[in-house]
Amino acid sequence: MQSTDLGNKDSGKIWHRKPSPATRDGIIVNIIHNTSDYHPKVLRFLNVAFDGTGDCLIAGDHQGNIYVFDLHGNRFNLVQRTAQACTALAFNLRRKSEFLVALADYSIKCFDTVTKELVSWMRGHESSVFSISVHASGKYAITTSSDTAQLWDLDTFQRKRKLNIRQSVGIQKVFFLPLSNTILSCFKDNSIFAWECDTLFCKYQLPAPPESSSILYKVFAVTRDGRILAAGGKSNHLHLWCLEARQLFRIIQMPTKVRAIRHLEFLPDSFDAGSNQVLGVLSQDGIMRFINIQTCKLLFEIGSLDEGISSSAISPHGRYIASIMENGSLNIYSVQALTQEINKPPPPLVKVIEDLPKNKLSSSDLKMKVTSGRVQQPAKSRESKMQTRILKQDLTGDFESKKNELPDGLNKKRLQILLKGYGEYPTKYRMFIWRSLLQLPENHTAFSTLIDKGTHVAFLNLQKKYPIKSRKLLRVLQRTLSALAHWSVIFSDTPYLPLLAFPFVKLFQNNQLICFEVIATLIINWCQHWFEYFPNPPINILSMIENVLAFHDKELLQHFIDHDITSQLYAWPLLETVFSEVLTREEWLKLFDNIFSNHPSFLLMTVVAYNICSRTPLLSCNLKDDFETVEDMQAKVDQQRVEDEAWYQKQELLRKAEETRREMLLQEEEKMIQQRQRLAAVKRELKVKEMHLQDAARRRFLKLQQDQQEMELRRLDDEIGRKVYMRDREIAATARDLEMRQLELESQKRLYEKNLTENQEAVAKEMRADADAYRRKVDLEEHMFHKLIEAGETQSQKTQKVIKENLAKAEQACLNTDWQIQSLHKQKCDDLQRNKCYQEVAKLLRENRRKEIEIINAMVEEEAKKWKEAEGKEFRLRSAKKASALSDASRKWFLKQEINAAVEHAENPCHKEEPRFQNEQDSSCLPRTSQLNDSSEMDPSTQISLNRRAVEWDTTGQNLIKKVRNLRQRLTARARHRCQTPHLLAA
Repeated sequence: MQSTDLGNKDSGKIWHRKPSPATRDGIIVNIIHNTSDYHPKVLRFLNVAFDGTGDCLIAGDHQGNIYVFDLHGNRFNLVQRTAQACTALAFNLRRKSEFLVALADYSIKCFDTVTKELVSWMRGHESSVFSISVHASGKYAITTSSDTAQLWDLDTFQRKRKLNIRQSVGIQKVFFLPLSNTILSCFKDNSIFAWECDTLFCKYQLPAPPESSSILYKVFAVTRDGRILAAGGKSNHLHLWCLEARQLFRIIQMPTKVRAIRHLEFLPDSFDAGSNQVLGVLSQDGIMRFINIQTCKLLFEIGSLDEGISSSAISPHGRYIASIMENGSLNIYSVQALTQEINKPPPPLVKVIEDLPKNKLSSSDLKMKVTSGRVQQPAKSRESKMQTRILKQDLTGDFESKKNELPDGLNKKRLQILLKGYGEYPTKYRMFIWRSLLQLPENHTAFSTLIDKGTHVAFLNLQKKYPIKSRKLLRVLQRTLSALAHWSVIFSDTPYLPLLAFPFVKLFQNNQLICFEVIATLIINWCQHWFEYFPNPPINILSMIENVLAFHDKELLQHFIDHDITSQLYAWPLLETVFSEVLTREEWLKLFDNIFSNHPSFLLMTVVAYNICSRTPLLSCNLKDDFETVEDMQAKVDQQRVEDEAWYQKQELLRKAEETRREMLLQEEEKMIQQRQRLAAVKRELKVKEMHLQDAARRRFLKLQQDQQEMELRRLDDEIGRKVYMRDREIAATARDLEMRQLELESQKRLYEKNLTENQEAVAKEMRADADAYRRKVDLEEHMFHKLIEAGETQSQKTQKVIKENLAKAEQACLNTDWQIQSLHKQKCDDLQRNKCYQEVAKLLRENRRKEIEIINAMVEEEAKKWKEAEGKEFRLRSAKKASALSDASRKWFLKQEINAAVEHAENPCHKEEPRFQNEQDSSCLPRTSQLNDSSEMDPSTQISLNRRAVEWDTTGQNLIKKVRNLRQRLTARARHRCQTPHLLAA
C-alpha cells in the first residue's frame, strides 16, 4: 500500500509508482496531511465527493483546505483555503470545474477549481449544513440542515424555495432522486414525502413501517434508477422500499456485530441499467460491508476495527471508493480489486424466511438475514419449535447468570443490591469492586508498548494548557493521554480528553495501568458513540438526552428552547467533564459507583436528572449568559495562559505563513497580470464594437441633437435678454432711490443750516442785549456819579423838594420793583418753556444725528471742536461777567451808601452816624440758576445762552433787591428822624 503525505505542497503526484492494490484490502493509495510547522500535527479530512466523471474527487480537511485529486492524471491540487471546516461537499455541478462547499459558519460557497476564485456565496441557514444534493441536470441544489432545507438555483445562485418545519420535527435528509424530477424529504419522525421539483406539489407519502420492526431512520440511499430506497438507523435492520409501489418490500438483518448503521450507498454497475444490486453499509464499528440486496450475500468489506472508516463516497461509474478513516487520512479503494473473489463459489446463504407474495406482508415475512457461512436448516415441526423456544429461554437464563458473575467471586446483582441499600460502595473496597465490574484485562505488555512510544506530540505542552501544581500528577496525566493518543489517533485531537481523564488520573495516579484501562473501558463502553460527529459534539447522544428530558420535564425543555439553549450547553459540558466540575470528590465517587454498576445509558439519565434537580435555578434564568458552563477563576486564568501561548505560536505561524503568502501573492499577481491582459484584450474588442454602435447612434441622432442645441441656444438668448431687462430696471430703480436719498440729505442739510443760522442770530441778539445793558449800566453809573457831585451843592436848597421827590420815587420804585418782579417771573416761565422746546429740538437733533451719522460725521467733529472753543470762551465770559457784576454791585452799593450818607447829613447835620451793616442777601428771593443750568441734554449754543441769561437775571435781581432794601432803610430812618424832630414835621 502506497502512502502519500500532502505536507505543505499545493500540488504534486498522488502516487509515485504504479499502484497495485491487494485483493485483501483493495487500497490504491493512503493520503495523509501532516503539517511541518512548529508543532506538527495531522490535518484530518472531513468530507469527500466525486465529480460526474468519477475520475476526480474533492476532499476538505478540518482547517478548510480543499484538494482536488485527479485519479486519471495522477495529480492533486490545492484549490482553496476557506480557513474553516467544511461540513459538506458537492462536485457534480453542470459547470464541471465548479464545486459547492458548506462551511462551519452555516454558509455555502461555490468555487472554481481552475481559476480558484469565489463564484458565489449563499447564506440562509441557521445551523450546520450536513448534506448537499444536486439535481441530475446540475441546475438545482438542495442544502439540508437540522432545522430547514433550501432549494437553490445554481444559474443565479438565488434561493428558490425553503422548507419550513415544526420545531418538534427535525429533518434527517432532503435529496433529489437520481435521473428524475422528484425531491425526497425524510424527517426524524420516520415520515417520508415525495415532492415535484418544479411545482413542489406533494406526490405521495410512504406508509409507516411495521411496528414490530420499526426503527428511527438516520441514513438513506437510492438506486440510480430511483426505484429502491434503502433506510437504516440505530439497528442492524435495513429497510428496502419500492418507490413505485410505495411500500416496504424487504427487511435485511445485518450481522450481530452491527448495532447501528452510519452510512448507506449503492455501488453502481455499468451493466445493471441503474438498478443497483450492491449496497454499501457502514456500521458503528468502522467497517463498510457490501451486500447484494437480492441474494443477501456479503460480497466484501473495507475497513477494520483498528483502522475504522468515518465516511465514504463511491464514484458514479463504480470504479473507486474514497473513504475517510477515523485517523483522518483518506483511502482510495479499487472496486475491481475488491470484487475479484466474487466469482468464486459463494458461502452458503441462510434465509430466515423466504419472500412471500405481495398481497399481504408482515415484518416477519420480510426479514432476511445476512450470514457468513451456515446453510439454511429445514423447517421444523411445531413441537420442535416449542422445544427450541424453551431451550432458548434456558440458555438465556444461563447466559444472564454467567453475565452477572464477576471475577474474584463477585456477583453484579448482589453488588447492585448493596449499592441500592447504602448508596455507595465501601471506600476500602471501591477500587477492587470497580476493577471487577469493568473486568479490566491488566495487559501490562500492551500498556508498556504504548508507554515506550513516549510523549505524544499533541501533549508536549500540556502543562501550559493545564498548569497543575503537582509535577507527578502532571507527568501521570501526560503519560496517560499520550498512551490513549498512541492507542487511537483520534484522541490526539479530542479537546475534552484531559478533562475526562483527569479525575481518574488523580484517583489512580499510583497505578497507571489501571488508570489507562479504566479510561479506555469508559470510552469504549460509555463513550463509544461520542465520536460519530467528531470533531463536533455527539449530536446523537445529546438528542437522546433531550428526548429523555422532554419525556420527564417538558416545562424545563420548553424553557431551554424559549431561550435558545441547546443540549450542547446544558448537557455536553457535564458529559465531557464526567461531572468532575460540578460534584465534590465524595459525590463523584458515589456517582461512578452507580454508573459502573448499571447500563451505559445510566450516564445519560444522570445528566437529565442533574438538570431536573437544578430546574428551579434554571427556570429563574432568563438570559443565555446565565446558562453558560462558565469555569471558575482558575480556569479563566488557565484559558488566558493557553490563549497567550496560542497567540505566540500563532504569531510564529503567521510569520511563516506570511512568507508563503508573499510567494503566493507574487504568483497571484502574475496570474492577475495575465488575466488583466486577457481582460484588456476582451475590453478592446468590446470597445471596438461599442465604438461602432456609438458611431451609428451618433449619426442617427445628430440632427436631433443639433435641433435641441439650437432650441437651447434660443432659450438661453431669451433668458439673457430677460435678465438684461431686469438688470436695467433694477439699476433705474436704484438710481431713483439714490436721487431720493440725495434730496433727503439736501433737505436735512438745509434744515441743519437754518437751525445753525437761528442759533447764531440768537447769540448775536443776546450779545446786542448785553451791550445795551452794559451801556445803560454805564450811563446809570455816570448819572449817579454826577448826581453825587451835584448833591453836595444843592443839598441845603432843595431839602424839602428832595424829600417829596424821594417819597414819590420810593413809591414809584416799589411799583417798578413789583412790575419788574412780575416781568422777571414771566421771563422765567418763558425761559422754562423755551428750555423744554430746546430739549425737544435737541432730542430731534440727536435722532437726526444718529440717522445721518455716516454723512455728517466730519461736520460733527468740526462743530464739536468749535463748540468746545466756544464753551471755553463762554466760561471765561461768565467768569468775567461775574467779576464785573460783583464790581458793579460793590460800586453801586458804595455810591448808594455815600448818597444816603450825604442826604442824611444834609437833613440832619447834627445827627451822629450809625454803624453800617452789610445787607445779607436773601437767597430765597434769588432765581435758582441751577434749574436753568440743567442743560445736560441741551446743545452747547443753547446752554451758553441760558447760562448768560441766568447770570444777567441774577445781577439784575440782586440790584433791584438792594435798591428796595436801601429805600426801605432810608424811609424807616426818615420816619424815625421825624418822630425825634417834630419841628421839622411841622415845617
